[in-house]
Amino acid sequence: MSKSRKATQPSVRRWEKPTDMTTTIEFGALAVELLDNGVAKVTFSRPPVNAFSISVYENLGQLTEWVEGNDDVRAIVITAPDDARAWCGGADLNDFKGMTKEKRNERYAFINQQLPRFHAIDRPTIAAINGAAIGIGMVLSSLCDFRVAAEDAKFAVPEVDYGLLSGGAGRFVALRLPEPKLREMLYTGRKFTAREIEPTGFFNYVVPCEEVLPRALALAAEVASKDSTIMRARKRDSLLLEGSEWFDAYLRAQQGSANLVERPASHAGVEKALGKA
Repeated sequence: MSKSRKATQPSVRRWEKPTDMTTTIEFGALAVELLDNGVAKVTFSRPPVNAFSISVYENLGQLTEWVEGNDDVRAIVITAPDDARAWCGGADLNDFKGMTKEKRNERYAFINQQLPRFHAIDRPTIAAINGAAIGIGMVLSSLCDFRVAAEDAKFAVPEVDYGLLSGGAGRFVALRLPEPKLREMLYTGRKFTAREIEPTGFFNYVVPCEEVLPRALALAAEVASKDSTIMRARKRDSLLLEGSEWFDAYLRAQQGSANLVERPASHAGVEKALGKA
């Protein structure tokens, strides 16, 4: 994004419960509730489908900065409201109307400041996927340490339908998703349920929808109870062991998409999808 973009200040409000004090901090579409055990429950709410606009990437950067400066946060759970149509419905296609290669590269430059920094948070992160995770939604979940998914939640990487390349392909390879299933997802853009892709090992748990958040919070509480210094060192070492090859592939896919974005098929794919919204 342009250098003139400035991070907005989060709004903070506090209220007392009968037995404790809860703090909720709002970073745009991301509302954070810091629980007594050090678990930060992050609720992503951007109706109607929790689409990831450029402003949400900015919110993610604000959340990351807040966590980095807050030693009280010992683990993070990302969820969506119970009535949300998706955990993350993918990129906001309204951002892509009239997209050019130059604008696409500008967009990528801003996104590439946010996602790697979130991924590098030295606290355990858990995706509590209680609805569809499409495109960037599936990528975001892959950047978390653990994934708990509703058995009927849909997953897809539909960029091929918009004349683009999925930037998440390298990330999914790094997580060792079986190549045949991964190529089926990348080449078709189809949606698969969590149960259908459970055998790939992408998830820690696949459970009924009503069990997703409790299971994720229980897992977060378990890791939050460990020594904080040790846990943060464990996370940093895990990231080093993982390596950066996935991000190199991510950057290559971005350049591939930028080179394709002005083709008629790309514009037609976006317009068709917006017409169905």
